[in-house]
Amino acid sequence: MSDETPTSITAARDLAALAATEILGATIVDLMTAAAVKLGLYEGGEETRDLAEARILISAIAGLIDGAAPELGSQHAAPLRDGLRSLQLAFREYSDIPDAPGAGPGEKYTGAVSKRVSSLT
Repeated sequence: MSDETPTSITAARDLAALAATEILGATIVDLMTAAAVKLGLYEGGEETRDLAEARILISAIAGLIDGAAPELGSQHAAPLRDGLRSLQLAFREYSDIPDAPGAGPGEKYTGAVSKRVSSLT
């Protein structure tokens, strides 16, 4: 008797049909969505903001992107890095106790993150 259910067999076949870059991209986007929720980046979300949980997710995302970037290639990694940077900036904005430059979530992989001042006036 097999422990596999029809649902798990279907899920395995679905995954088998995807390229590794697609699986990584989808997983990272799911983690980014979870981090955005923990940051309270949805209507009414500030009431349930949990920066400790967001920090864990953002750090994991940064490590995953850093580790997978050579395999993903710049066309896939660049937009993921942009999304990660947005999460890191939001974290810095909402944190009452600022981390030192380079000590924020995921910054050991990305380097220090700060808002760029636009030179357009």
